[in-house]
Amino acid sequence: MQTSEFNLQPDLLENEITKLIPLKEKHFEVLFQAASDQLIWEQNPVKDRYKKEVFTTFFEMILTKSPFLILDKQTDEVMGTTSFYDYDPEKSTVGIGYTFITRKYWGGPYNKSNKKLLIDYAFQHVDSVLFHVGSENFRSQKAVLKLGAEKINDLAFTINGVDVPYFEYELKKR
Repeated sequence: MQTSEFNLQPDLLENEITKLIPLKEKHFEVLFQAASDQLIWEQNPVKDRYKKEVFTTFFEMILTKSPFLILDKQTDEVMGTTSFYDYDPEKSTVGIGYTFITRKYWGGPYNKSNKKLLIDYAFQHVDSVLFHVGSENFRSQKAVLKLGAEKINDLAFTINGVDVPYFEYELKKR
């Protein structure tokens, strides 16, 4: 068990590829612009999140987590968002999720880069990182497996009153 204080939303996490800053209400419009591509959400359990009223609900919910705006380190262009959530000091775990990145940044080093920032930071404070991925979100499942996480559980989350199947993955500190 780690003992240092875990700040779930540090002011800046960065490497040579990406930079994460705390997501604030003032970022709504720029993040919605990034999220308004229908294809980003095609495998997500909430497939119409590209619509402003649906995205607004998502945005308000992630503000209650410990969210970050993901920026391209070279250009400061908004890539998307990601969050820490469900920190459990007793179990020494934290979730990483509520993530999306724009298609421009798919397939390159970007998702791995921002996840590495979060994972490396989290492992200074916890022994295990959890990821919750929709059962039909094959892109995200593949990305989480590439990070070295293992599927440990089948779950259901209630989204808009409907139970949606999810998989839980765990990445343990080495």
